[in-house]
This record gives sequence, C-alpha cells and structure tokens, in this order.
Amino acid sequence: MGARFKVSSCLAIKGSLIDETYAVFCGWDYAASKTDNLKRAREENTIGAKSANWAQNVSWAVSRRFDPAGRDRPLVDLAKSGCDREVWQPLLLYHLTRDELLVRDFLVHWLYPQFVAGAYRLRAEDVLPYLYSLSKKKDIAWSGNWSEATTNRVASGLLRLAVDFGLLTGTQSREFASYHLPEQSFMYLLHAMTDREANARRIIDAEDWRLYLMDTADVERELLRLHQFRKLHYEVAGSLAQIKLPAASAAEYVREIG
Repeated sequence: MGARFKVSSCLAIKGSLIDETYAVFCGWDYAASKTDNLKRAREENTIGAKSANWAQNVSWAVSRRFDPAGRDRPLVDLAKSGCDREVWQPLLLYHLTRDELLVRDFLVHWLYPQFVAGAYRLRAEDVLPYLYSLSKKKDIAWSGNWSEATTNRVASGLLRLAVDFGLLTGTQSREFASYHLPEQSFMYLLHAMTDREANARRIIDAEDWRLYLMDTADVERELLRLHQFRKLHYEVAGSLAQIKLPAASAAEYVREIG
C-alpha cells in the first residue's frame, strides 16, 4: 500500500497566492496550453509581480496546484466571469486542498479541533507538535529532509494561509475570526461534493466542511434555511437525507451564476 499523501514544505511556504491565482485565471485562454498561459501571465505581469523570480514562483505554484482545463475549470470560469472575490475565495480553498494534502490535513485535523476546543491565541510554536507528529505516521511520504528552520517556516506558513482565507486574524498571535461561508460558495460546494458522492448523508457529514470551521449541525442549518427559501430541496428523516440541487453539476451551477 502506497503513502496516503506527500508532505512538501514548498507549497505551504509559498502561501495562498489568492490574488495572484485569481489574476492568472481571469486571463486564462482555453485555446492555449497551461505552459503558454503561464508564460503569458509572466511576460505581461498580470499578477503584478515585483520581480521575475516571484513571477516564476507563482507560475510554478499555479502549475503544480491546478488543472485549469480539467477539474479546476469551474474555478477558472468563475474568475473569468468576474465572480465576487468573497464567493470565489472559499472555492479556491476547496480546489487547492484536493492536492495540497498537508494544508488540508492541517485545517481539518489540527485547526478545526483547536476551534472546537475554544483555543484563543495560536502561534507558530503551537503548530510544531502537529508537524512533528506527522513523522510518526507510516502513510506519509516526506519531500526532502526538513531542518528546524524549515519546520518553523511551514508552521508559520500554515497559520498565515488560514489568515489569508479568513479563518484566523492577527499577525504573530492568531485568533479565530467570525467566519461565515457565503451562500453561493456553500451552494457550489454542495454541487461539487455531489459530483463525486451521491449519498446526501455523507455529503452533510463530510470533512470538507471543517475547512470552513463548520460541523454537521452548521451544514444542516444552512440546508434547512436554503430549503425554506426554495433554493434547494432538503428532506431528512432520522439518519436518511435527500438533497436536490438546482443544477446537475458544479460546472452547470457555475454557468448559471456566471
């Protein structure tokens, strides 16, 4: 059995790159290759990079993280249509963490439990035990040998990423923000999850919601609210649940709201 996921320091340290990714996707040309699109973004400096080196770093990160012509196309389509950044940003996190498994694991299995436990202030040193614990897991493959300095940078980078996505606030000492997932973002996520999972109960209970500091009860409340306003159909009877969405897929939903 192979490793469940690969731990890499590079992408955690690079950061969220929210503004840069949005800018690159706004100008994306589906008729051109990924390589040509990223080359044009560097040459035209659509991301506003202050140096060629930073432009190259952004290009590498976007190339590594996303498949704009494939599974990440809805995210690109939304950027190209001028989607409100408040709506688009949470979707970027969802797409990002499908391959950025360290970021996903950190948010779901460390940050969310801290939130539930009522943690007040979080610092980089609080994240270190979590990172050290990963070395004890057999289903993880490490990318290179991390020095103490690298581990510290990753810890800081993970907290900074949570700040970028609005989950935390602060600089050196972080605190949980009063986060609310926008309605259209919630609807998109429901469609995206339904694309890969038909069971409504599993969707409601999915770990994905922890990325946004939501538990099952939060998801159920939002479903009931949207059902009340006839934006979807939601029925629940004991452990059984049924969700009927307005669009047949995430891609179709994007076309409707784009």
